[in-house]
Amino acid sequence: MPLNGESEELANNQEKNEQPVLTNRQGHPIYDNQNNRTVGERGPTVLENYNFLEKISHFDRERIPERVVHARGTGAHGYFEAYGTIGNEPASKYTRAKLFQEKGKRTPVLVRFSSVIHGGHSPETLRDPRGFAVKFYTEDGNWDLVGNNLKIFFIRDALKFPDLIHAFKPDPVTNIQDANRIFDFISQTPEAMHMITFLFSPRGIPANYREQEGAGVNTYKMVNADGEAVLVKYHWIPKQGVRGLTQAQANEIQSTNFNHATQDLYQAIERGDYPEWELQIQIMSDDEHPELDFDPLDDTKLWPADQFPMLPAGRMVLDRNPVNYFAEIEQAAFGTGVLVDGLDFSDDKMLQGRTFSYSDTQRYRVGANYLQLPTNRPKKHVATNQRDGQMAYVVDGVEAGENPHINYEPSSRNGLVEATRTGHKDHTPYVEGHVMRKKLSRTNDYKQAGERYREIEDWERDDLIKNLVSALKTCNKDIQEQMVYHFTQCDPEYGQRVADGIGIKMAQTTQV
Repeated sequence: MPLNGESEELANNQEKNEQPVLTNRQGHPIYDNQNNRTVGERGPTVLENYNFLEKISHFDRERIPERVVHARGTGAHGYFEAYGTIGNEPASKYTRAKLFQEKGKRTPVLVRFSSVIHGGHSPETLRDPRGFAVKFYTEDGNWDLVGNNLKIFFIRDALKFPDLIHAFKPDPVTNIQDANRIFDFISQTPEAMHMITFLFSPRGIPANYREQEGAGVNTYKMVNADGEAVLVKYHWIPKQGVRGLTQAQANEIQSTNFNHATQDLYQAIERGDYPEWELQIQIMSDDEHPELDFDPLDDTKLWPADQFPMLPAGRMVLDRNPVNYFAEIEQAAFGTGVLVDGLDFSDDKMLQGRTFSYSDTQRYRVGANYLQLPTNRPKKHVATNQRDGQMAYVVDGVEAGENPHINYEPSSRNGLVEATRTGHKDHTPYVEGHVMRKKLSRTNDYKQAGERYREIEDWERDDLIKNLVSALKTCNKDIQEQMVYHFTQCDPEYGQRVADGIGIKMAQTTQV
């Protein structure tokens, strides 16, 4: 008989020694847990991805009230100053977004830095990507540029995001983070090799928040007044330079101070040593680029700077600390879907999944009216027909004279009306294809990871190998062998050094 609520099917499978089948909470078998349904192989995702929506919605609600990811963080206020150009061209050639158009134009910003996996009081010396989220309070409303310090990511389809984070989070039974779980997932996910090569190098532990790069990670679009679009990637380059910590250096700092990065940022701003980053943008025509050996919508890849130059577009300066951390930073809510006119989405599969997840998370974590909080509210007039919900304390637009009785549109009784677009054409990309579940054709999971391994300095390479060996020594042998196989595909020396470090023979390595 089934015990503890087990189904007869599960009991039968156990008797037959068969692996249990993955289902959703409705009991439906999951036949493809790797790829969302998209229009064509690389087109936009479709809204009827029910299993993804259920999976990510549940994931967004896994912690109360702390963020599921990026719980540990700090932040500051400042401004973005546009150059009026992107590279040597007028900004208007690429985008009609107002914040870029005039040289010297300043837009207020709020920046939140964070680590990803561990809780709100975890040490800032842990090996972890660092979130780099910027909220621009523009005259056309807010723009959120939400990314990290390592420029790429572990996976290329948002369907895998809960699995990735679960693997990196502590074991649900022991509540201890376990390298065996991490590398079990990574060993079955070759696309993660590029990110792993960054993460286990000194870049995986930034010296502080000021001396780190940032990036939007995903591929976006810029749209000009004629409705013409280009693909873009955003990069923050620190004026302070880039500096990471070896594991030994991080251990020494952690023994006396687990708030070192927060303290460094706060004290630098207090003494007037304002950190500064230059925003540089890579631009690519909006097509498939068959000449590349990877897909430009793949967020596990960097665009080669020799082919797609880094074009300066402005600078960001942080010059004011928060007066109240909780009100201004902890309650700050960011979302990849928060774009202004002249900026747009690409069909990047991770971006499309993030766009639902981020705002959904904020509604759960902070509340349905999180955008009424001062730290999140645009610095311009807001007028919506949205009403009520937990912690509603203003009626959008009524203070400016709109009719409070009318919370619908259209209306003939002085209700809100649609904005009129003048002088700008809509961006209308053409999309056609079969709705399907299929990974990108040009994955090339190993090339850029190998290039990264070869281009870093000797001491960084030594630290990378040392950190990987230390983590992998605790893993099961089959996982060790699989990881050595992947490293070898990236670069033969890379694989050999890890194999030597953990004491296995290269002949034992296996392919997924």
